[in-house]
Amino acid sequence: MMKQINAEIVAVGTELLLGQIANTNAQWISQQFALYGVNVHYHNVVGDNLERVHDQFNQALKRSDVIVITGGLGPTEDDLTREAFKLLSGMSIVEHKPSMDKIISYFQKNQIKMTPNNYKQARIFEGATVLENKVGMAPGMIVSYCDKTVIFLPGVPKEMKQLFSDGVLPFIQGMSDETNVIESTMLQFIGIGEATLEHELKDIIAKQTNPTIAPLAQTDGVAIRLTAKANTKDEAKRLIIDAQTQIETRIGSYLYGINDESIEQRVFNLLIDQKKTIAAAESLTGGMFTDRLIGVEGASAVCPGGIVCYDNKIKERLLHVPSRIINDSGVVSEECANLLATNVRTVFGSSIGISFTGVAGPNSVEGHPVGTVFIGIVDEGGNKTVEKYLFHGNRQTIRKRAVWKGYELLFNYLK
Repeated sequence: MMKQINAEIVAVGTELLLGQIANTNAQWISQQFALYGVNVHYHNVVGDNLERVHDQFNQALKRSDVIVITGGLGPTEDDLTREAFKLLSGMSIVEHKPSMDKIISYFQKNQIKMTPNNYKQARIFEGATVLENKVGMAPGMIVSYCDKTVIFLPGVPKEMKQLFSDGVLPFIQGMSDETNVIESTMLQFIGIGEATLEHELKDIIAKQTNPTIAPLAQTDGVAIRLTAKANTKDEAKRLIIDAQTQIETRIGSYLYGINDESIEQRVFNLLIDQKKTIAAAESLTGGMFTDRLIGVEGASAVCPGGIVCYDNKIKERLLHVPSRIINDSGVVSEECANLLATNVRTVFGSSIGISFTGVAGPNSVEGHPVGTVFIGIVDEGGNKTVEKYLFHGNRQTIRKRAVWKGYELLFNYLK
C-alpha cells in the first residue's frame, strides 16, 4: 500500500494578502500533489512578518507530514523565510558555494554591480538537500525536521515550477511505495452544472475507491478528475478507462475534452473534420469569441475573420442590419442577432455565422435588464437558431459567459 502523505502549503508574502497578486502557486502545487496521491489539507498565506511567519510554520509542523513553503527566499530585508525557520528550528544557515558562484557569475557576465544583499540568496540550512534553480537565483531546499519534511521554494512561479518538477516530485515519489503507479485523467464537460453532474453520477462516485472520482467546478464548465493507483501503468490506465466508460454512458453528451483540451480546440477539430468555416459578428463580446478561436494553432483554416460591431452604425454599414430593425426591434433582439449571424456569414463566405448581442451593464438597454444576451447561429443550409439568456455577474463575467455559451451551442451543433 502507498504511504499516506498529508501536505500543507504556506505562501509567504504581504503582496498576496494585499491582493496585488494571486496565489496561483498553491493551486498548481495542489494539482501536482493530487496526481501523486498526496493529500493537501491546508493552504495558508502569511505576510512578511517574522513573528507571524514563525507561528505559521510552527502550526504547520504540528499537523502535516510535508510542508511546502513558497516565497521569502529573495535578497531583500522583507524576505524572512529562512530567518523564521531558523528561529523555530535552531538549524544553522550556511552559504551554498555552487549557488553563490552562479550568482556572482551572473552579475559579472551581465556587467551589473552586485550588492551585498544578493549573497543572501545563496544561504541554505546546513544538511539540506539543495534543489538547483535553473531559472533564477535562489536555490530550493528540502529539510528534515522533527520527522517532518519541509520544502522551501522561491515564490516566482516559473522558478517554483522548475524546482518542484525537477526536485520535489522525485523526492515525494521516494517517500511512497515505488512499486505503486498513479495515473490521472481530467474529463471536461460543458452544458451541465456541477450539482447535476454529481447527481447523475452519485452511485458511481459512492462506489468508487480506485480510481477516485472527483468532480471539480471550474471557471468555464465542470470537470471530473479520475485518479487510479496500480502496480503497473497499464493497469492504472485500464482502471481509468473503465471508470471513464461508465461516466460517458451517463453523461457523455456533455463531454468535450480530455485533460487540457479546450472547448475552442474541440470546436476547431469538429470544424476541420466537417470542412466547415465560421465567422463571428460580435457586439456584446467585442471580439472575445474570435480571439479564443484564433488562439488555436491552424485557426486560419476554419476562421476567415470576424467583425466587432459594437456601434450601431457598424451593424448597419458593414453587416447590413436595416435601421428599421434597429429602431423597431432593437439591437438587443432575436431579429438583430439573426441578421448579424446571417450577414457575417455572407460577408466572409463562411459555412457558419455566429452573433453575440446583449446588455453587459452597468445599465439596462432597450428595456432589457443587465445580463440579457442573444446568440444567433446560421449555416449555409439555411438553418437558423437564436437563443436568449439572462446571465448574472459583472460586465466582464457576462461577456465571458456569453462566449462560453456560444461555444457550447456550436459544440452541440457540430457534433
